[in-house]
Amino acid sequence: MNRRSIARRAQAGFTLIELMIVVAIIGILAAVALPAYQDYTIRAKMSEVILAASACRTSITETVQSTASTALPAANTWGCEVTAGSGTKYVSSIVTDNAGKVTVTAATTADLGGASGMVINLTPYTSTAILANSDVGKTISKWVCAPTDSTKGKYLPGSCRG
Repeated sequence: MNRRSIARRAQAGFTLIELMIVVAIIGILAAVALPAYQDYTIRAKMSEVILAASACRTSITETVQSTASTALPAANTWGCEVTAGSGTKYVSSIVTDNAGKVTVTAATTADLGGASGMVINLTPYTSTAILANSDVGKTISKWVCAPTDSTKGKYLPGSCRG
């Protein structure tokens, strides 16, 4: 054997330190990516909670604009409410007040992690202020979505964040 074949044989493969550096880099990336992925999956599940409340948004908007009475319906009579225990996997209950504000409560389940049992309010606004019970025939210009606990805002889907 000549010197060239010995040198080629010695340089085949990776050294232990090179492999350890690669493993360390993968470990660091996993430590950063895993929590972000967990928050992402919780936000995806919370989108079901917001979607359930969207049925109320449609019902309330239509009722406010087309009602013939002098006042809006009473609390929990808008036709879109969900009583506790009869919701979906991630929706525990949906209640409404007499001014059209929707309060949706997420189910208490380990699947939702830090958002388990979270309460979210969807508040209707006219062009100037929050909708009042006497605002019959007015147009709802926007809905504001906000959690009752502001520390859990990171679990809301993008459609419900500021």
